Amino acid sequence: MFFLLKTGSRNMSKPAEEHWEMIYSSTLLYRVEMLKDLLTNEGIPAVIINKKDSSYLAFGEIELHVLQEDVLDAKIIVNRFLEDE
Repeated sequence: MFFLLKTGSRNMSKPAEEHWEMIYSSTLLYRVEMLKDLLTNEGIPAVIINKKDSSYLAFGEIELHVLQEDVLDAKIIVNRFLEDE
């Protein structure tokens, strides 16, 4: 269950009523952090879920999730960023 604070004009205090969807995953934490910051700057709330194994860092992924209503916009922003790299 996610509990988020109010950010900007959106009321993000509703737990479990909103559905989150993964839009990107990587083994590189810095890359996911960069994309999260990019989305946040564009007004799209995003959360990181780190599924890396704490004992063996070679296993697992770090996922970036956004609200279902923001999936299309978020994917466009992420794809533009990845194309520019």
